[in-house]
Amino acid sequence: MNTRPAFLPLPVPSRAGLTRAALLLAALAGAPALAQTGGILPLVSVGEKWPQAQETYVIRVSPQDAGKPLGLEVYSPTFNLADYVDGRRGEGYFGDELYKKNEPFETTFTLVGPGGTVAERRFSANREHTWESLFAGGLPAGTYTLKVTSRGDGKNSFALRTAAPFVLETSDFSVNARDTEQTPLLAARLNVPAEWVGKTLAVLNYDVDGPQEAETWVVQPGGKRVNLTTSDNGKSATDRFTLTPEQVGEWQVFIRVLPTTRQYSNAIRYSFRLNDQPITARVGGFTPPGNVKLTNQLLVDVVDPQGRPIPGASYTLVGDSVVRPALPGGYVPVSSSILTGTGNIVSPTEVRYQPGFNKIRFVARPPEGQLTVEAVAVYGDQRLPLTGIPFEVAGRTLTTPGTLPLAPGDYPVTPSAIPGSTFAPPLPGRVPDAGTGKVTIEYRVQTELSLVTAPDILNACDVTQLTATAKTDFPYRLPARLKLNLPAGWTSDYPLEVPGEYSGGTPLRLKVPVRVCRSDTAEAVLDPIDLRTTGQARVRNPGGANVTRTVQGGARATLGKSVEPAAQGYTVTLTFTVDSTLENVRLLDPLPAGGSTSAVRGPLNVQGPSLAGVNARADGDTIILARVIPGTYTLTYTLLTDQPADRVVTAPDLDW
Repeated sequence: MNTRPAFLPLPVPSRAGLTRAALLLAALAGAPALAQTGGILPLVSVGEKWPQAQETYVIRVSPQDAGKPLGLEVYSPTFNLADYVDGRRGEGYFGDELYKKNEPFETTFTLVGPGGTVAERRFSANREHTWESLFAGGLPAGTYTLKVTSRGDGKNSFALRTAAPFVLETSDFSVNARDTEQTPLLAARLNVPAEWVGKTLAVLNYDVDGPQEAETWVVQPGGKRVNLTTSDNGKSATDRFTLTPEQVGEWQVFIRVLPTTRQYSNAIRYSFRLNDQPITARVGGFTPPGNVKLTNQLLVDVVDPQGRPIPGASYTLVGDSVVRPALPGGYVPVSSSILTGTGNIVSPTEVRYQPGFNKIRFVARPPEGQLTVEAVAVYGDQRLPLTGIPFEVAGRTLTTPGTLPLAPGDYPVTPSAIPGSTFAPPLPGRVPDAGTGKVTIEYRVQTELSLVTAPDILNACDVTQLTATAKTDFPYRLPARLKLNLPAGWTSDYPLEVPGEYSGGTPLRLKVPVRVCRSDTAEAVLDPIDLRTTGQARVRNPGGANVTRTVQGGARATLGKSVEPAAQGYTVTLTFTVDSTLENVRLLDPLPAGGSTSAVRGPLNVQGPSLAGVNARADGDTIILARVIPGTYTLTYTLLTDQPADRVVTAPDLDW
């Protein structure tokens, strides 16, 4: 695309293009960039009539390189009005060209990262080539994008570099080839890894303006040169390579302006594709001319009150005169100062400076806070404080109540288990700056209550004993009141309630003799958790006994026992009802003791739900049921004993 403005008597360098490529930077800060290839090959930003409206370069900061000085610098970011004036090149020509006389032209460099804009500089026109520092400080880990955009009818040639180990990467970029060199100029370096073997690499060039203007080629690993197809004015040319193991390694892309050129400089676009997908590589690099000094440089320290650099801290630039710190989460600004240079301190988080050589320091303190962790037992409507309960937070193990200093943030708390209780994982503790967060671990106590009536089958108005028992595996003492509610026809001369405490290994019991004149049901109640269970008694002979067991938050089961005279001995019937599936249920059915011979239990006969795997077997005084499902089970056997009828009934119990 050749352009010849009416006011220029000589041909004007065209605005040619770039391709999308995976490219490698030529050289980095301090190195003799491109000296072996004939000098600097500038990058270029074209203001109008160009397929690529914005030049984009990527800078990757790895975690191990976070905080290292980026050293992002640009040579000739301004548009030099003396570069190409009145149809002639000025001394030190670098490739800036304006196609409409007296029309404004400006170029904007914007560095954007994960947290937003880091720095933005806008350069207009002057009559010199300057060397500027865009961003000298360190950055947190992440991917950053440098965008270069020009406004106006012309093109602005510039060169970019970063400090090691950082590089500029892009898949599509524009370069400015100048006829002042007529020697090979390095445009990009592309690394071909072994996993690309067998895939197709495409190298595209756009708007070279034909083979009389320039030649372009790649140098493959081993030094093999392969010429690229030269694109015509306003057109693209593509060369495709099916990659082989011999081509693994670095590829270099060169261009050389030919003596037959009619242009002082030629903007060209390069692109690289792998299987038609963009791939990135390194571009840029420069060595500034020896007689040019760095025009502007800003050095910024972000430190704690002891003067130590704050990990992960950086800064942002606003235009050409404002700098602000970028602090890690929670850090509190303390002060700001100008160590070198001139300007005004606006606040601890903003300094306005005069362009030139400046060094600015921001001081911030690390965030400080505390987290307190407590534990309580949720027991009815009471919340009982628990001490000495281990917990983990921030990699440390402490006991309740515990307080530890932490940086602001959210911290998960891992409680330890307490027998006889359950807990829900608490929400993470939030630590504020200069404040104290609090986490309360809630342990919900599990208690079981049983009521035994022995005997539970008796003659009218005979006396039976009711035994209510509250027990738990919870190791801490729990206050409670255990009481009995008797139905009509049941009487007792003893207290029907008892206050006390119970804990793991120490149950709370209430034993009361009761005269039973009618078949009915008594109730045991445990306060303050209002846990209830019942026990029955029937007026029959010789009698029986029963037990009901309720586990807080768990299963409920009842066991009734009746004994009736038979032709030989007694017929014992155990009726077991359960509302949950249980494994290894143990029915305690003591044989009566005493007499001239020991009591003998005959074979067990079991009836119940057909899907249950009862597999009942007797083991001494215990009958074991392998597996039961919700329902009612009847177990019968013949009891042989020489004990009298009033000594035959023994109190049953159950467990699982």
